Amino acid sequence: MRTGFFWDESCFWHGGGNYASMMPVGGLVQPMVNGGLPESPESKRRFKNLLDMTGLSGELAMQSADAASTQDLLRVHPKSYLDQFKAMSDAGGGEIGLRCSFGPGGYEIAAQSSGLAIGALNAVLKGDVRNAYSLSRPPGHHCMPDEPMGFCLLANIAIAVEAARAAGLTKRVAVLDWDVHHGNGTEAIFYDRADVLTVSIHQENNFPVDTGRFEDRGQGAGEGFNLNIPLPAGAGHASYLEVMEAIVLPRLRAYQPEVIIVACGFDATIIDPLGRMSATAETFKRMTHQVMALADDICDGRLVMVHEGGYSEVYVPFCGHGVLEQMSGSNITAPDPMAALYEKRQPGQAHQRFVSGEIAQMRDALGL
Repeated sequence: MRTGFFWDESCFWHGGGNYASMMPVGGLVQPMVNGGLPESPESKRRFKNLLDMTGLSGELAMQSADAASTQDLLRVHPKSYLDQFKAMSDAGGGEIGLRCSFGPGGYEIAAQSSGLAIGALNAVLKGDVRNAYSLSRPPGHHCMPDEPMGFCLLANIAIAVEAARAAGLTKRVAVLDWDVHHGNGTEAIFYDRADVLTVSIHQENNFPVDTGRFEDRGQGAGEGFNLNIPLPAGAGHASYLEVMEAIVLPRLRAYQPEVIIVACGFDATIIDPLGRMSATAETFKRMTHQVMALADDICDGRLVMVHEGGYSEVYVPFCGHGVLEQMSGSNITAPDPMAALYEKRQPGQAHQRFVSGEIAQMRDALGL
């Protein structure tokens, strides 16, 4: 079986409004030539284009999927929010929540983004593909049930999980979020449940600044089934691999999920404008290899990646290509053009040793 790659042209047409980086245009904030939020279509479009350019897309099961239905969305989001979002979309767009602007048809594009995640998860659970990547846009891991934020208008992964559960395809799911920002929306949706384990590796106090604490472990029936791993700014390649080996993989193994879903953001890289970490394309390749090996061991290889953040239009494509090289087992590569420069920033630096000490403390606190 091949690796599935779920994408849809409409997701590249989602508009982010009249912003200059993170600031609304107006007053002394001058519009940009290619104005808009950092969450632009280019990093995703160039990712897909690189797959075409190298020929890797020819080895993948490239496909779209139906948009998420109203019934799919209502399993996660209240009708009041969906009605408000749809009305604004029909009226030409606007801004809803924190930095969640959209243009005409934004509701339908967001539903398509969620539908790609549903399609990818269902294809893996049904055995139609070996594993799958969903190039979802707009992203979803910050979206609360009734409060969108951080570019996320619908909770793509949660919607996919609930759709799969409703179809009787799975009962026990693990969600690993390695986006540089805390996956607060996914956490909130499953915080009091034991049937979905949520794990988030993120830069401490980046976004949102008041969530993602190590002490937040879930509540009620979900106590112990939420794990936050906040890393200090500057954590790089070695730190990410260490936290995977020391904390993430043992916790996933202990949980024994039927499928692993990765909220796959590429904004922990050394040149991302919205993060202060030092990961590289090789970091994401290695982490993918790690989680694939675990999935092979505990859940018959069932692994789904759902695209989240990543705002370097130049570098995201190489990170994504590396992930898909691993997922597909392809010999087609897209060598990192900046690898030699970044390798000089990684080994033996004091801040990386500091991060290693923090990881050891978290591991001890968890009894791993």
